[in-house]
Amino acid sequence: MPHIQQLSPHVADLIAAGEVVERPASVVKELCENAVDAGAHAVTVEIANGGMTLIRVTDNGCGISPAEAPTAFLRHATSKIRSEYDLEAISTLGFRGEALAAIAAVARVELLTRRQEDPLGISLALEGGELLGQEEAGCPMGTTMLVRDLFYNTPARLKFMKKDAAEGAACLAVVQRQALSHPEVSFKFIRDGKQELLTPGDGSLKSALYAVLGRDLALGFVPVEGSGEDMSVSGFVSLPTCCRGTRGSQFFFVNGRYIKSQTMTAALEQAYANQKMVGKFPGCVLHLTVKLNQVDVNVHPTKQEVKFGAERAVFSAVYYAVLSALGGDKSHPSVQMETLRPKVEQGVQTSLPLHDFTNKGTGRTAPAVPPNRPPVIGAPPKAENPIPSTPAEESLPPCGGKVSPKGTDEEACGREASFPGGTLIREPAADSCLGFDLVKSVDACHRHAPTLEGGSLKDPVTPVPVRSEATSPREESPAPAMEDMEGQETPWIIAGELFHTYILVEQGDKAFLIDKHAAHERMNFDRLRAVDYTPMSQTLISPLIFSPAPEEAATLLEHAAELEQIGFDLSDFGGGALAVRCVPDYVELGEAEAVLTEIAGKLTLTGTTGERERMDELYHTMACKAAIKGGWKNSREELEAVARAVMAGEVKYCPHGRPVAIELTQVQLEKQFKRRV
Repeated sequence: MPHIQQLSPHVADLIAAGEVVERPASVVKELCENAVDAGAHAVTVEIANGGMTLIRVTDNGCGISPAEAPTAFLRHATSKIRSEYDLEAISTLGFRGEALAAIAAVARVELLTRRQEDPLGISLALEGGELLGQEEAGCPMGTTMLVRDLFYNTPARLKFMKKDAAEGAACLAVVQRQALSHPEVSFKFIRDGKQELLTPGDGSLKSALYAVLGRDLALGFVPVEGSGEDMSVSGFVSLPTCCRGTRGSQFFFVNGRYIKSQTMTAALEQAYANQKMVGKFPGCVLHLTVKLNQVDVNVHPTKQEVKFGAERAVFSAVYYAVLSALGGDKSHPSVQMETLRPKVEQGVQTSLPLHDFTNKGTGRTAPAVPPNRPPVIGAPPKAENPIPSTPAEESLPPCGGKVSPKGTDEEACGREASFPGGTLIREPAADSCLGFDLVKSVDACHRHAPTLEGGSLKDPVTPVPVRSEATSPREESPAPAMEDMEGQETPWIIAGELFHTYILVEQGDKAFLIDKHAAHERMNFDRLRAVDYTPMSQTLISPLIFSPAPEEAATLLEHAAELEQIGFDLSDFGGGALAVRCVPDYVELGEAEAVLTEIAGKLTLTGTTGERERMDELYHTMACKAAIKGGWKNSREELEAVARAVMAGEVKYCPHGRPVAIELTQVQLEKQFKRRV
């Protein structure tokens, strides 16, 4: 058995530092918290190379006396608490006395500090936790901490650091959270000599919100005020129409400390129940003030998790405060009227006429196709009795408007427009995008794909007959011979569609229910992964500017080359914003920001995996966005294209592993009706 021995102080310090200092952002967090505890009104954070080579935090706080400065770097040395009873009511951000000792153990540190009553300050230099020098120095009141060469003596930790852009974004996120938690303090963040954040420090949370999140996002927030049961809730929450695809805009604070709380997150999102879109998450900046003895902040090394003495009371306070704020807002989302303008696609400018599409049978003018939605390439053939198009005064609201849930099926699922020659082209609903053409999608994953010849739809096999009520099964023309899931050529027909979601296919003594969304998603996924696939991008006349969270922006820029493979062209616009100059042709312009935000979240989770895994995640997202959705009304040709790929056995599972079809035999059905035992 190995002998038990006491670790050396150096090794013990390195182990302790690993709990406190995880990355450069951890250093920034600890130093900013010390500055706030010191009563500073202005804090400047400067980093270089993501914080790996330099972190400088300067404040105008009370400073440290020359006699106590060396003691500050000893383990468990602190001015925040004196006895065990102080742990029952912690009011400061720091209290353990481990931050400076942990930082000094894994970096080269310089300290420059002076109190107001001292004529001279003091300068210290430490390396690996050892004091190298100490001398008097002239300096302004406050404290300046320089941290150089982080993890220079711990290569095991150094190799796990991310790229400079990602580490720098994490540092910026820490400063942003500090600015939102203490709006009375002015925070400045400088990265590689460029200022990226400056808050006014006027004590107004709204001012800090504007500075951190930007004007566009801040305008979608409403104030929150609530109190009860010895606690109060204040801050801002986003309107239901301004929710985002991730929880990156949720900030919770307890007594001025940034935390991650499942209780507060659940209360926030419960208040938005039945008010926001599925898959969207509200944003918030919520400050919870409770009695100091009702919250335990000493339960996590990074102090980002706390334990409440009354979880139910906290949930109720947050829930009813947010619910009251949402109920008190009487504003309505404005309809953004899109003007038809020339669209630049693949470097060629094309214009969309306003009144070129007419229905010759009725004399009405069909609504024009929105400029950012490509028409269906494989349009159904000319109909003998064309359906009248919707008049302009009865058209649906444009993208961004609301459709009443009590509307007709045509309002909920889309509308149809008749084009020259009587060809019907389905236009999806305002909140959806058909994306890849169904008939064209099959071409990448099935050898029986229909083609366009002479402007009409041509199929290498006989078209599937449509069963009418006046035709008996015996009078029907024979169905085409198609390959079933086992590869046998057996005739099949589409018997109908259930709930505008499931295609019902009849084949011999079997029936198949096909999930059209899942099947089409797989078809798109296979097409994207094809070796010879080249994305079709549309170049925007003016770039789309949006400001994601710092981590999301860094992730998107880091993977810009991979995003270009699926049709996106984006670059850094400055000030934390990104400029999108090209988007795939199957993504609506209004959805580009949400799609990129969702992609950033997935790339963050798969950042350490291989390129193939990351590309598959991108393909998953884009295939789902471009697929038809359950509830859409599709033409029979579109349904046949999906069914053909499934019945041929080429499509069996969606990219997420869900089956695209289930089988029901005649025997099983007859047993349900007691025809068989």
